[in-house]
Amino acid sequence: MVGVSTKTAERWLKDPGRAPHPDTRSAVAKALGADEGMLWPRAAKSVVKTGASREIIQAYPYRNACPTAVWGQLIDAASHSITFAGYTNYFVWQEQPRLIDRLAAKAAAGCNVRFLVGDPESDVTRRREEIEGVPLTVSTRIRITLDALSKLKHLDGVDARFSDEHIALSVFSFDSEMLVTPHLSSLLGHESPMLHLHRMGDDGLYDRFAGHVSALWEGGRPVWE
Repeated sequence: MVGVSTKTAERWLKDPGRAPHPDTRSAVAKALGADEGMLWPRAAKSVVKTGASREIIQAYPYRNACPTAVWGQLIDAASHSITFAGYTNYFVWQEQPRLIDRLAAKAAAGCNVRFLVGDPESDVTRRREEIEGVPLTVSTRIRITLDALSKLKHLDGVDARFSDEHIALSVFSFDSEMLVTPHLSSLLGHESPMLHLHRMGDDGLYDRFAGHVSALWEGGRPVWE
């Protein structure tokens, strides 16, 4: 029924530690009407996430490997809080259509929308521009974000602050889900890896990164005086 020999099935029975490939395990479980975890508990346990790793939904080797649809779904599903703590946050305006209108609607519905951005005039920004050496400079990308945010600053629930201390780590949170990018060396943001997290409990990965952003936010300087 599953395309293996009798001798192969006999080896499974003689050695509980021997488990077939995942596709075969699934086929056997279906044929027997049994739970795969009951038939091969050791194999099932090996693929179950435990501890802090439970909060990792997906890992991407590059930020731009994460589909834009994922970003859109997270933005549109959030109802309590949205935080963009990227150094420039430039790419979100390019990749998400009608983002200003969507964020305005979120704020009107009671969702807190926060942006933590780098200071375009700071030494940190200037050093980063020298490292990247690209025509679309860091300060220009920040100013594009600031221009977009100026259309939202009159709304209750929308706030923005300057901080230079997240130059090497971008954190984007949407209620209980989060996208985190640790920036690698001289690479641009979209070339660095990214984790998609879902909060599962106290002091997990989500909370650690959220605490980092909260500390920077408290020490940040208001964009709009």
